[in-house]
Amino acid sequence: MLGTAAQLSVLLSLLGLGNAQMFHMGPCPDPPVQQDFDINKYLGKWYEIEKLPSNFEKGSCVQANYSLKENGKFKVINKEMLSSGKINAIEGEIMHTDVKEPAKLGEWLPANYSLVYSCTNILWLFHFDYAWIMSRSPDMHPDTVEHLKSMLRTYKIDTDKMMPTDQLNCPAEM
Repeated sequence: MLGTAAQLSVLLSLLGLGNAQMFHMGPCPDPPVQQDFDINKYLGKWYEIEKLPSNFEKGSCVQANYSLKENGKFKVINKEMLSSGKINAIEGEIMHTDVKEPAKLGEWLPANYSLVYSCTNILWLFHFDYAWIMSRSPDMHPDTVEHLKSMLRTYKIDTDKMMPTDQLNCPAEM
C-alpha cells in the first residue's frame, strides 16, 4: 500500500502539476526579507537570469518592468518570447500584503540583481515554490549566480532544478 506522501506525489503527477512546479513535502521555508527595502529603487526593467520551473512561464527573453501607477500602486509588466517568436505580455498590480515587510514580494540586494522567492502551502502537507534570479542586465557572471543560489540553499530552498533563461537574440522592442 502506498504511503500518504507517495499517494500525493502520484496524484500530483497525474494532475500534471508535478512537472511544472517545484513540489516539496512540508510547509514553505520562511526566508527573511530585505531590510530597509525601498521599492522606488526596484522600479524599472529586470531580466530573468535563472528560475525554478513554473507552469505560467515557458518562453525566453523574460523581463519584468516595474513602475508606479497614478493611484500609488505598483504595476508590473512581464514579457517573454514564445518559441513561435510571439511576444507574450501580462500586466499586474503589486500590493504589499504586510506594510511592515515591504520586501515580502522579494529580496532586493544592494546591487544590480535581485533574488525573488514565493511559496504556497497546500494544507501544510506540501508546498509549491518559485524562485527567480533577476538582473538589471541580460547576463550575469556565473559566480554571482552561484552565490545567489547558495543564499537560497541557506534557507532550505531547493535550487537543483533551477534553469537558465535564454536572453540571447531577444527583440529590441521588448
